[in-house]
Amino acid sequence: MAISILSVINILSPKDAGSRKLARDVPYGAGPRRQLDIYAPKHKLGPLPVVFFIYGGAWSDGSRRNYDFAGRALAAQGFVTVIADYRVLPEVEYPDFLVDCAAAFAWTVDNIDRYGGDSRRIGLMGHSAGAYNAMMLALDPAYLAAAGLSDRVKAVVGLSGPYDFFPFDGPISLRTFGAVRDPRATQPINHIAGTSPPMLLASGDRDTLVYPRNTLALAQRLRQAGGVVVETHYARLGHPGTLMALGRPARRLAPVLAESAAFLHRQLG
Repeated sequence: MAISILSVINILSPKDAGSRKLARDVPYGAGPRRQLDIYAPKHKLGPLPVVFFIYGGAWSDGSRRNYDFAGRALAAQGFVTVIADYRVLPEVEYPDFLVDCAAAFAWTVDNIDRYGGDSRRIGLMGHSAGAYNAMMLALDPAYLAAAGLSDRVKAVVGLSGPYDFFPFDGPISLRTFGAVRDPRATQPINHIAGTSPPMLLASGDRDTLVYPRNTLALAQRLRQAGGVVVETHYARLGHPGTLMALGRPARRLAPVLAESAAFLHRQLG
């Protein structure tokens, strides 16, 4: 999905009245690609549960500016919501985009209390490549440990994410991961342990970019490891559909927002 199309959708989507943009252009590191925006419910007092949302873009594109509709949608559901930019190809290579996401998450843990959030109740959420990033932070402890954190992810929502795609057979995966010395280490499905946080995994049954088998495979492996997982496949939704359904008026296509919010409230308290 072209960013220009997403930008138009973001502009045209009606804002959720129960939300507000609390802060913008907050630096979590050096450079313009390491900044974040914060959203909050309009009439609720903290400390509130927090959603750290990671957008996609094939690890080579994307801007938090185009996800204002998602930040406001989640804030209206009662979450302080953080959306961060991160460096992408060709400026950086794997795993630098994961390092940036971990740094932004660490900033959130250290600072979100000042914005009405509860640093003890933070969930991760992502779409497409952002769901991959979220899953890697949740399943491979090395990234958060390197950022000075441990055991801070309380729940994860993955929308249409690639979790099990080795051997690499497409231009995006080859460009992003083809030169990695240990390619199996790039796969979220290979980092599952009994301590994995509860997860909601969702995909559209008409997704031809990231096939639903990624969701099926990860959910099955999580269950085998004793993890808590909710698996959902939305009828008649393609790859962008699970993201678009967070906003208005596409929300009527599938209950992605309602079910994600309910899951996160159950897990985060």
